[in-house]
Amino acid sequence: MNKTNQVYTLITGSSQGLGKAFAEICAKNGRNLILISLPDENNGNLSKELAGKYEIKAIRYEVDLTKKEDLYKLVDFVKGYRIDMLINNAGIGGTTRFEDTSLDFLNEIILLNIKSLVTLTHQLLPVLKQEEEAYILNISSLAAFAPMPFKTVYSASKAFVYSFSRGLKSELEDSNIHVAVAHPGPMPTNENVTKRVNALTGMVKYSVLTPEETAKICLEKLLKKKAVIIPGKFNWFNSLLLRFVPVPLQLKILNGKLKTEAAKTHSYD
Repeated sequence: MNKTNQVYTLITGSSQGLGKAFAEICAKNGRNLILISLPDENNGNLSKELAGKYEIKAIRYEVDLTKKEDLYKLVDFVKGYRIDMLINNAGIGGTTRFEDTSLDFLNEIILLNIKSLVTLTHQLLPVLKQEEEAYILNISSLAAFAPMPFKTVYSASKAFVYSFSRGLKSELEDSNIHVAVAHPGPMPTNENVTKRVNALTGMVKYSVLTPEETAKICLEKLLKKKAVIIPGKFNWFNSLLLRFVPVPLQLKILNGKLKTEAAKTHSYD
């Protein structure tokens, strides 16, 4: 039995950056929220703030999505609610040399960017199918369109999200569920990322959008049932370059840029 007749939007990674921006715009549009974040990330204050400001219901759930038992507890919890939109936003990455990165952190990227996304999507499909119309938005990255030195596992994980989303959309073509994948470009989402974004030069610098701008574009295109969403004209142009420039040339260019970035920041998101 459902705990409520209210319908909710579930957002992972909702305490900061793009996830927080999604929470704000969804609340502004009158959507009730289930906000998922790591413990102690101030998600409780965000849910109270949005509930009061926009007169919606906002439920917080704090969990480490990389821990199997905790992830399944979350699944059991949210199955008690009506959900018509799932935004798989949680993800981590960074710019470091592969051999210098701890295996624990590499596994964390895979568990969060891939396994938790697949698990939540798989387990919530029956819930989403109970609604007249439902949406899944998976957040990938422009990094999905090219193999990236110094971001090896991150870019591979985002390529997985792209491929998974396109395949799932085709499977669900005749259902009530629309699946989309978004490929944001650089955004100042947290302190480490902001440092790297501020250091960008050339055309890439002009492709930077705020999390709020990105969330607005993504939600508008999702509701219009676009399958692949690339926010911003410069990001769209960059995506074409990444997809159609020969891979050896891509790698030569990216190696130089990302090697410098890794040397300057050596940081994880």
